[in-house]
Amino acid sequence: MQTPYAAPAVPQASPLFDDRFRAQTLARLASFPRREASLENLRPAAVTLVLMPGPHGEASFVITRRAARLARHAHQWALPGGRLDAGETVIEAALRETEEEVGLRLAPSSVLGLLDDFPTRSGFRMTPVVAWAEPDQIPVGNPEEVERVHVVSLGELMKPEVPVLRNIPESDRPVLSIPMLGTLIHSPTAAILYQLREVVLEGRHTRVAHYEQPLFAWK
Repeated sequence: MQTPYAAPAVPQASPLFDDRFRAQTLARLASFPRREASLENLRPAAVTLVLMPGPHGEASFVITRRAARLARHAHQWALPGGRLDAGETVIEAALRETEEEVGLRLAPSSVLGLLDDFPTRSGFRMTPVVAWAEPDQIPVGNPEEVERVHVVSLGELMKPEVPVLRNIPESDRPVLSIPMLGTLIHSPTAAILYQLREVVLEGRHTRVAHYEQPLFAWK
């Protein structure tokens, strides 16, 4: 049985999913001086920031809850994505994983740009790929990998309580989290979403790779 997506109520501060927003996103990503992390001691991986319309026409993104049966990062909140197969580019991997996990078939022409690489505690260089999904597509989770799919308004990232920062004794770097969906979404997913907000919605070149991840994400 496939897993349907859940659509939350529309918040107030969300741009419309339209040609104007697409042009803004393209322009701001094109002007963003992306930082690429070294692959030394890291394995390449990619995630997709899928931009698509919510139920009220608001610009939204796709986030998943990973299946509890998975060997790594089970039951964690994540963007569609995974490690690169042999010979793949980060864009090819991001689009392939998006189709495999949530059933969205995105062409290479849907890619609007990339954000900074994020080196994870679990040993990956995570490259975020921003892609535009046409309005006629609906994400459906692959139950082998995804417990739940959510389409969340970008307005959730603009709330005044975003981001939440806290210190942990195991690190001198703060953990960045985002409150949404009745819980806290933690880094690296939260850090990548926060940079999406800063670059695409605010037009700021904010860096996030220095933010810490909670202990459960270190493995």
